[in-house]
Amino acid sequence: MNISDVAKKTGLTSKAIRFYEEKGLVTPPLRSENGYRSYNQQHLDELTLLRQARQVGFNLEECRELIFLFNDPSPAQRRRETPDAGESRGN
Repeated sequence: MNISDVAKKTGLTSKAIRFYEEKGLVTPPLRSENGYRSYNQQHLDELTLLRQARQVGFNLEECRELIFLFNDPSPAQRRRETPDAGESRGN
């Protein structure tokens, strides 16, 4: 999906999408051989969330945290991947 398709689907301008990418607020899209950005559903989800967050007054840093949480594994997943502190001490 190209940037104009994403702009139509998210309600953002191409300029806003590039701005969010430049600020590191969205996962960088893949680039084709000719340098065009190629977006997928993850990008649509992130950009839609950013648009909604900005509409209700989130600043860019709050948006950054929101996107981090959106893309972060669930707490249950983190617990499975991280040894319990008690286990690492041999308790």
